[in-house]
Amino acid sequence: MSYVPRLKQEYKDKVISALTEEFSYENKMQVPKLTKIVLSRGVGAAVADKKLIDHAVEELTTITGQKAVSTISKKDVATFKLRKGMPIGAKVTLRGERMYEFLDRLITAALPRVRDFNGISATGFDGRGNYNLGVTEQIIFPEINIDSVNRINGMDITFVTTANTDKEAKSLLTELGLPFKKN
Repeated sequence: MSYVPRLKQEYKDKVISALTEEFSYENKMQVPKLTKIVLSRGVGAAVADKKLIDHAVEELTTITGQKAVSTISKKDVATFKLRKGMPIGAKVTLRGERMYEFLDRLITAALPRVRDFNGISATGFDGRGNYNLGVTEQIIFPEINIDSVNRINGMDITFVTTANTDKEAKSLLTELGLPFKKN
Protein backbone atom coordinates (compact mmCIF):
# COMPACT_ATOMS: atom_id res chain seq x y z
CA MET A 1 0.00 0.00 0.00
CA SER A 2 1.35 3.42 -0.93
CA TYR A 3 1.62 6.44 1.31
CA VAL A 4 -1.36 8.82 1.50
CA PRO A 5 -1.01 12.21 3.24
CA ARG A 6 -2.98 12.56 6.49
CA LEU A 7 -5.16 15.45 5.31
CA LYS A 8 -5.95 13.76 1.99
CA GLN A 9 -7.20 10.70 3.87
CA GLU A 10 -9.13 12.92 6.28
CA TYR A 11 -10.74 14.69 3.31
CA LYS A 12 -11.93 11.36 1.91
CA ASP A 13 -13.08 9.97 5.26
CA LYS A 14 -14.62 12.94 7.10
CA VAL A 15 -14.73 16.16 5.08
CA ILE A 16 -16.77 14.84 2.15
CA SER A 17 -19.50 13.48 4.44
CA ALA A 18 -19.51 16.59 6.65
CA LEU A 19 -19.86 18.97 3.70
CA THR A 20 -22.46 16.76 2.01
CA GLU A 21 -24.50 16.90 5.19
CA GLU A 22 -24.04 20.67 5.62
CA PHE A 23 -24.84 21.73 2.04
CA SER A 24 -26.98 18.69 1.04
CA TYR A 25 -25.07 17.74 -2.09
CA GLU A 26 -26.68 14.99 -4.17
CA ASN A 27 -23.38 13.53 -5.33
CA LYS A 28 -19.99 13.37 -3.64
CA MET A 29 -18.41 14.80 -6.80
CA GLN A 30 -20.23 18.09 -6.06
CA VAL A 31 -18.28 18.50 -2.81
CA PRO A 32 -15.65 21.24 -3.25
CA LYS A 33 -12.01 20.25 -3.03
CA LEU A 34 -8.67 21.97 -2.72
CA THR A 35 -6.99 22.05 -6.15
CA LYS A 36 -3.76 23.94 -5.49
CA ILE A 37 -1.85 26.13 -3.05
CA VAL A 38 0.29 28.95 -4.43
CA LEU A 39 3.03 30.57 -2.33
CA SER A 40 4.32 33.85 -3.72
CA ARG A 41 6.68 36.51 -2.52
CA GLY A 42 7.40 39.90 -4.00
CA VAL A 43 10.95 41.15 -3.59
CA GLY A 44 10.85 44.86 -4.35
CA ALA A 45 14.45 45.43 -3.30
CA ALA A 46 15.58 42.99 -6.00
CA VAL A 47 15.86 45.91 -8.43
CA ALA A 48 19.08 46.91 -6.66
CA ASP A 49 20.34 43.47 -5.53
CA LYS A 50 19.79 40.40 -7.73
CA LYS A 51 20.88 37.98 -5.00
CA LEU A 52 17.66 38.67 -3.06
CA ILE A 53 15.71 36.78 -5.73
CA ASP A 54 17.99 33.77 -5.28
CA HIS A 55 17.42 33.88 -1.51
CA ALA A 56 13.64 34.11 -1.99
CA VAL A 57 13.60 31.18 -4.43
CA GLU A 58 15.82 29.14 -2.10
CA GLU A 59 13.61 29.83 0.94
CA LEU A 60 10.37 28.97 -0.89
CA THR A 61 12.01 25.78 -2.17
CA THR A 62 13.08 24.87 1.38
CA ILE A 63 9.63 25.57 2.82
CA THR A 64 7.64 23.64 0.22
CA GLY A 65 10.01 20.91 -0.91
CA GLN A 66 9.37 21.85 -4.52
CA LYS A 67 11.51 24.07 -6.77
CA ALA A 68 10.30 27.68 -6.80
CA VAL A 69 10.60 29.93 -9.84
CA SER A 70 11.38 33.61 -10.06
CA THR A 71 8.68 35.89 -11.46
CA ILE A 72 9.51 38.68 -13.86
CA SER A 73 8.00 42.12 -14.32
CA LYS A 74 5.57 42.59 -17.17
CA LYS A 75 6.06 46.32 -17.71
CA ASP A 76 8.42 49.22 -17.11
CA VAL A 77 7.84 51.39 -14.02
CA ALA A 78 10.20 54.35 -14.01
CA THR A 79 9.51 55.42 -10.41
CA PHE A 80 10.65 52.03 -9.12
CA LYS A 81 13.58 51.83 -11.61
CA LEU A 82 11.95 48.66 -12.92
CA ARG A 83 12.44 47.37 -16.45
CA LYS A 84 10.30 44.85 -18.28
CA GLY A 85 11.69 41.33 -17.85
CA MET A 86 13.55 41.96 -14.57
CA PRO A 87 13.10 39.33 -11.84
CA ILE A 88 10.89 40.82 -9.13
CA GLY A 89 9.59 37.92 -7.01
CA ALA A 90 9.32 34.18 -6.51
CA LYS A 91 6.46 31.69 -6.50
CA VAL A 92 5.72 28.00 -6.21
CA THR A 93 2.51 26.11 -7.03
CA LEU A 94 1.73 22.97 -5.04
CA ARG A 95 -0.72 20.30 -6.18
CA GLY A 96 -1.56 16.76 -5.10
CA GLU A 97 0.39 15.09 -2.31
CA ARG A 98 2.84 17.97 -1.78
CA MET A 99 -0.10 20.35 -1.39
CA TYR A 100 -1.63 18.25 1.39
CA GLU A 101 1.76 17.80 3.07
CA PHE A 102 2.40 21.55 3.03
CA LEU A 103 -1.10 22.28 4.37
CA ASP A 104 -0.55 19.80 7.19
CA ARG A 105 2.80 21.43 8.12
CA LEU A 106 1.22 24.90 7.89
CA ILE A 107 -1.62 24.00 10.26
CA THR A 108 0.31 21.89 12.78
CA ALA A 109 3.75 23.53 12.87
CA ALA A 110 3.90 26.98 11.26
CA LEU A 111 0.72 28.81 12.31
CA PRO A 112 1.11 27.97 16.04
CA ARG A 113 4.54 29.63 15.92
CA VAL A 114 3.03 33.03 15.00
CA ARG A 115 3.31 35.52 17.83
CA ASP A 116 -0.01 36.33 19.59
CA PHE A 117 -1.85 33.92 17.30
CA ASN A 118 -5.61 33.71 17.78
CA GLY A 119 -6.70 32.46 14.37
CA ILE A 120 -6.50 33.59 10.77
CA SER A 121 -8.77 36.25 9.33
CA ALA A 122 -11.88 35.08 7.50
CA THR A 123 -11.94 38.13 5.21
CA GLY A 124 -9.46 36.81 2.62
CA PHE A 125 -12.05 35.16 0.35
CA ASP A 126 -12.38 36.49 -3.20
CA GLY A 127 -16.03 35.69 -3.95
CA ARG A 128 -15.21 32.66 -6.11
CA GLY A 129 -14.23 30.21 -3.38
CA ASN A 130 -10.51 31.02 -3.16
CA TYR A 131 -8.75 32.18 0.00
CA ASN A 132 -5.69 34.40 0.38
CA LEU A 133 -3.56 34.44 3.50
CA GLY A 134 -0.69 36.79 4.18
CA VAL A 135 2.20 35.64 6.36
CA THR A 136 4.38 38.44 7.73
CA GLU A 137 7.50 36.41 8.61
CA GLN A 138 9.00 33.42 6.84
CA ILE A 139 10.67 32.28 10.08
CA ILE A 140 7.41 30.73 11.33
CA PHE A 141 8.22 27.71 9.16
CA PRO A 142 10.42 25.22 11.01
CA GLU A 143 12.35 24.43 7.80
CA ILE A 144 13.91 27.91 7.81
CA ASN A 145 17.09 28.27 9.86
CA ILE A 146 16.86 31.65 11.60
CA ASP A 147 20.65 32.14 11.48
CA SER A 148 20.71 31.89 7.67
CA VAL A 149 17.97 34.52 7.12
CA ASN A 150 19.38 37.78 5.80
CA ARG A 151 16.13 39.73 6.18
CA ILE A 152 12.59 39.05 7.41
CA ASN A 153 10.09 38.88 4.55
CA GLY A 154 6.50 37.84 4.30
CA MET A 155 4.66 35.87 1.66
CA ASP A 156 1.19 35.32 0.30
CA ILE A 157 -0.45 31.90 0.39
CA THR A 158 -3.42 31.33 -1.93
CA PHE A 159 -5.74 28.34 -1.49
CA VAL A 160 -7.57 27.58 -4.76
CA THR A 161 -10.72 25.46 -4.35
CA THR A 162 -13.50 24.22 -6.61
CA ALA A 163 -16.12 25.80 -4.32
CA ASN A 164 -18.69 28.10 -5.92
CA THR A 165 -19.22 30.37 -2.91
CA ASP A 166 -17.12 31.74 -0.09
CA LYS A 167 -19.30 29.96 2.48
CA GLU A 168 -18.57 26.57 0.91
CA ALA A 169 -14.85 27.37 0.69
CA LYS A 170 -14.70 28.48 4.32
CA SER A 171 -16.46 25.29 5.42
CA LEU A 172 -14.03 23.20 3.37
CA LEU A 173 -10.95 24.93 4.78
CA THR A 174 -12.34 24.79 8.33
CA GLU A 175 -12.97 21.06 7.98
CA LEU A 176 -9.41 20.60 6.70
CA GLY A 177 -8.17 22.32 9.86
CA LEU A 178 -7.44 25.98 9.11
CA PRO A 179 -8.05 27.87 12.37
CA PHE A 180 -10.27 30.84 11.46
CA LYS A 181 -10.98 33.55 14.03
CA LYS A 182 -14.31 33.31 15.79
CA ASN A 183 -16.44 36.35 14.96
